[in-house]
Amino acid sequence: MDIATVQMARKLGFLVALASLGVLFCFGTSRWPSPVNEAIEWVGVVLIFVCVCGRTWCSLYIGGRKISELVTAGPYSVSRNPLYVFSIIGATGVGAQLGALTTAVLAGAFAWMVHLLVVVQEERLLSIEHGDAYRAYLAAVPRFFPRFAQWRDVDMLQVSPRIVNRTFLDACMFLAAIPVAEALDFLHQLGLLRVFFRLP
Repeated sequence: MDIATVQMARKLGFLVALASLGVLFCFGTSRWPSPVNEAIEWVGVVLIFVCVCGRTWCSLYIGGRKISELVTAGPYSVSRNPLYVFSIIGATGVGAQLGALTTAVLAGAFAWMVHLLVVVQEERLLSIEHGDAYRAYLAAVPRFFPRFAQWRDVDMLQVSPRIVNRTFLDACMFLAAIPVAEALDFLHQLGLLRVFFRLP
């Protein structure tokens, strides 16, 4: 399995998650009273913006060099997969747009599982590509949760604007959850979409 196949599996996993979340959003609503519901949605909005900014920031360091070069500076000095960490944060924010903690946790947990499966394959491929240097990196830097005390940066970055722009636009897809959730909520209020369940 090469890196392109691994990334395709990740995208398919996210499509399955999106379809499942879509069903919850179409036929479910929040059990919380309005102020709590709104607060959960706003926390979700913040998480989505953190995701967009974080993924763009990470792409400045690794854009186009994931296989050819072992990147260990900046966000990659504290976490081996910061791009995926920000995607998990974004997925949690998307789930929160229903105004329910349940969907936020489910979306974040599913994103974490999909990325974990992908990361295991990527680690095998990168171990083959970079050998002992990568195995030392595996031992020193956590897979997901950052170890901030290890922060190390570089004085200069070689950046690919095309890849950074593409990463930014891809991350902006998370923002689509905000108007979609509001539109579905409006349809629920009009009675055009029936609510079958209320989620905590």
